Amino acid sequence: MSIIEARKLTKIFGSDPKKAIPLLEQGWTKDKILAETKLTVGVNQASFSIDPGQIFVIMGLSGSGKSTLVRLLNRLIEPTNGQLLFNGTDVLKMSAEQLRQFRRKNIGMVFQKFALFPHRTVVENIEYGLEIQGIPKKERRTMAIESLELVGLHGYENSYPNQLSGGMQQRVGLARGLANDPEVLLMDEAFSALDPLIRKDMQDELIQLQAKMQKTIVFITHDLDEALRLGDRIALMKDGTIVQIGTPEEIMMNPANKYVERFIEDVDLSKVLTATHVMSKAETITPDKGPRVALQFMRDRGVSSLYVVDRSKKLLGAITAEQAANAIKVNENLETAMKPLNIIPTTSPDTAINELFEVMGQNKLPVAVIDDEGKLKGVIIKGLVFAALAGNNGIGDEN
Repeated sequence: MSIIEARKLTKIFGSDPKKAIPLLEQGWTKDKILAETKLTVGVNQASFSIDPGQIFVIMGLSGSGKSTLVRLLNRLIEPTNGQLLFNGTDVLKMSAEQLRQFRRKNIGMVFQKFALFPHRTVVENIEYGLEIQGIPKKERRTMAIESLELVGLHGYENSYPNQLSGGMQQRVGLARGLANDPEVLLMDEAFSALDPLIRKDMQDELIQLQAKMQKTIVFITHDLDEALRLGDRIALMKDGTIVQIGTPEEIMMNPANKYVERFIEDVDLSKVLTATHVMSKAETITPDKGPRVALQFMRDRGVSSLYVVDRSKKLLGAITAEQAANAIKVNENLETAMKPLNIIPTTSPDTAINELFEVMGQNKLPVAVIDDEGKLKGVIIKGLVFAALAGNNGIGDEN
């Protein structure tokens, strides 16, 4: 079940905004509605779902409606129309008190501007939201310290904001958003005010935090590289409308229209495509078959090596034609003759292609793709990698 589901979520700014709803349903554009009614379409019938533990990125250029959309999710901006479900409950039907509790317990927010109180220490800034909720001092201090340690600022609790770098200040903002342990964290352009190197560090920090916390994160950005790096799924917006939703690979390899094509045209595919996308079927053999059978398999399949796996597909090693032929001469079994696992180039399914160039260049064997249990999922062949980077969408299907 999705933790968040939006159904035709819409925001119109201006007097009597409801009169624009039927016009949107008739397909009127944002510009036409503005010209005819003087109403501004902020978000146009946005529909999407977000699964628990997912980083869902909403991106677009300035004025696309992304920041308005994220504020509809906690009703900082009231929607004009549509439905917004949180764990099946319609947020738009919540009373004022229910909405306060929802914001306090279920959903946190981190803004672009750090908005730290200069006269409060780091830990006092983090616990501020807990303080206004009426949480006792001892309890909120414990929660704030735990949140502080989570973002790597242990030892800075008594420092003041002006004693911290920009990146450290943003970590304080992140810790404040995490302090009450919300199910969902909304991050509106949270890193865009940072210098490029600090920004990348914060992206790394968020990825590491997400691995520990498994929070659901809605991340707003205008930066495509940031969206591709962070997002499990991306919603790309234009003029208040979501024009495409998909994984980074889906958006890069199958853009929905010319606008998306222009948006992604300068992106380095090697930073986006992963081992899963470019891997092909691995030719395998079990160790009990012996070197003569291995050679016959290689002849039949037109390959010069095989990967040795057990019956559960766990990778054990690899055998080349030369090794198999030598094993026959000296009467060795396959397990003795094969290359052991520790010298076979391997990678995980989610490794980006650009991280594999060096290992591909240093090894004659294709790179083996293995999962967390050591099971062989496929192999990466140089030619297929180059085909993928050239935009050949038909490669890399899992077998």
